[in-house]
Amino acid sequence: MSLGPLMIDVAGLSLTAEEKEVLRHPLVGGLILFSRNFASPEQVTALIQEIHALREPRLLVAVDQEGGRVQRFREGFTALPPMRRFGEIYDKDPKKARHLCYTCGWLMASEMRAIGVDISFAPVLDRDVGVSAVIGNRAFHGKPHIIADLAHEFMRGMNEAGMAATGKHFPGHGHVAADSHVAIPVDERRYEDIAEDDILPFERMIHYGLAAIMPAHVIYPKVDNRPAGFSPIWVTEVLRHRLGFQGVVFSDDLSMEGATVGGTYVDRARTALAAGCDMVLICNNPEGARQVIAGLGEYHDPAAQIRLIRLHGKGSHSRAELLSSPRWRQAARELDTLNEHASLDLDL
Repeated sequence: MSLGPLMIDVAGLSLTAEEKEVLRHPLVGGLILFSRNFASPEQVTALIQEIHALREPRLLVAVDQEGGRVQRFREGFTALPPMRRFGEIYDKDPKKARHLCYTCGWLMASEMRAIGVDISFAPVLDRDVGVSAVIGNRAFHGKPHIIADLAHEFMRGMNEAGMAATGKHFPGHGHVAADSHVAIPVDERRYEDIAEDDILPFERMIHYGLAAIMPAHVIYPKVDNRPAGFSPIWVTEVLRHRLGFQGVVFSDDLSMEGATVGGTYVDRARTALAAGCDMVLICNNPEGARQVIAGLGEYHDPAAQIRLIRLHGKGSHSRAELLSSPRWRQAARELDTLNEHASLDLDL
């Protein structure tokens, strides 16, 4: 069985019989975990093992473990700082910021790989220009070349730990105040301005070997009247052809308000896949996921299959081995000095 183009979620701390049946469906290729799926490192490890045992090749297991206010697994894991902290340090000491960013990427990915997670959807490559509250301190910086520099180090750390990186939210979410989780953001800038300011971090990260990208649920009407993740112009023409990106394209969550312009759940999935996405996310809406499974029909994309298989996590080490290693202890100490009081997980 191949990996299907849908990434879905489950309700609780273990799988129900119905969820197992759905996860074995040929259209499903991945599962994303949220805070509700986590009670302890031991429990979530058992859950991921249960998921991976369902089929071969095993389903991709993903999570949003960015740091700061977007960190799904907290108790028993290192509290990761928001990426803004690295940008603040960079302004004073770029060498130190690069080192800490590499350390953070390695530590985050190592902790996730030790429990079986394949990919964390990170890093954020959006610019923080003081407009978007939903991006805010999730962004490294406001200057594109600094974002690219720090994100490269974060990705290098992730890669060393055996995890591929996912840059988001292409071509840039930082210039709109509206939150695409609850609204339909519109960015009125010209393509030339977006390319000069926001696309540069994505372009450089592609050059550095970025494995996956997630487009924004933002409409850029001077380029296309469809959100970027539904747009062949953005995904195929700009991302694939102009920028030469050969990795995986994930849609952002099709349950978000910014995706509702795409019509029914089946229509949204079809439109995103037709635009050039390899895998579409349907989160926090089991009925929407069932509708897509029932209505999408047969789907085969050999090129997407190859790209998706490459995202499986590499290497294997136990959580006990990791936590007893001098390198993990040193990395955890370094990052602990950066943390302010942790914000609540907003389930963004």
